[in-house]
Amino acid sequence: MGSLQPWHWLILAVVILLLFGSKKLPDAARSLGKSLRIFKSEVRELQNDGKSEPSGTPAASPTPVQSERVDSGPDHTDARPA
Repeated sequence: MGSLQPWHWLILAVVILLLFGSKKLPDAARSLGKSLRIFKSEVRELQNDGKSEPSGTPAASPTPVQSERVDSGPDHTDARPA
């Protein structure tokens, strides 16, 4: 139990075909393929960005940002402007 039998897949395919129609399915598959290609290229680019630094020099550490406290006066309300 737990795994789908071949007839389960057949019923699922028929239901999907009835819901979306034969015209929309190829368009959806095409756009999914384009999205996956874009995603893979972005992941590859991110991996290459990390490796492009010379191994002898350490990576520059990010500059810390100090927060600034704003004192609220007596007329301060928690309401947000529209």
